[in-house]
Amino acid sequence: MWQGWPIERVLILFAGLAFALIAVQVTLFHARQNFRHWAMWVPVLELPVFAVTAIVLSFMNAGWLRWVFAFMMVIGLASGVIGASLHAAGVRQRVGGYSQSQNFLVGPPIILPLLITAMSALGLLALFWG
Repeated sequence: MWQGWPIERVLILFAGLAFALIAVQVTLFHARQNFRHWAMWVPVLELPVFAVTAIVLSFMNAGWLRWVFAFMMVIGLASGVIGASLHAAGVRQRVGGYSQSQNFLVGPPIILPLLITAMSALGLLALFWG
């Protein structure tokens, strides 16, 4: 069980709340694009699971749940990097590709999937800090 609110516990709760907010934004962006590629479903489905797991873990420090959360965060690290590469490919496919700075403004946001990677890394750091 947790005793008090050590920084690790606060960071896991923060990561869970951040995953929930990112899930809303990603769902809106991908719905706007009508889920044209199957990979658009991956963050829409995984982020709410990440959020719930982190929030539950911040209140119930069970050993098995810590390992489930760790596994999910490793998946989050990978899927964020893969998402960033897919988004970069989407920018490249627009008229003018990378040479048109406008494509980075109106095309798929390359940084948003990397935010998933960063939050997953934060979750792992918080989990294994001590």
